[in-house]
Amino acid sequence: MAMTVHVDIVSAEAEIFSGLAEMVYAPASMGEMGIAPGHTPLLTSLKPGEVRVQLADGKEESFYVSGGMLEVQPKVVTVLSDTAVRADDLDEARALEARDKASQALKDQSTEMDYAKALADYAEATAQVQAIERLRKRAR
Repeated sequence: MAMTVHVDIVSAEAEIFSGLAEMVYAPASMGEMGIAPGHTPLLTSLKPGEVRVQLADGKEESFYVSGGMLEVQPKVVTVLSDTAVRADDLDEARALEARDKASQALKDQSTEMDYAKALADYAEATAQVQAIERLRKRAR
């Protein structure tokens, strides 16, 4: 039997996933990281992107997180995010529209614009679109 780690993915509204995994991949602030059972404990921030959970049966589940925190303990991995959704539930049209709107706001750069918010909105929408595209490629 393969070694597993318990994974909890939680948003501000609900628990999105709870179960056993052989491997977890997450978009840490310094780059994507892989977490295996028995990983050294750590606490790090997450950037918007895809969290992939490789289940014990070999299947993989994907989730989109808007950022947040990742806590790793030897037997438990916890992802805490303001927004977390199953990648299958992402709305591609809405994500593309949000990305285009944020991109336009960055180009306009009016004095009343909150540049940091527009940049964060753009990064989040782009991460959603990328998660959708990766999921589509894996489904082929």
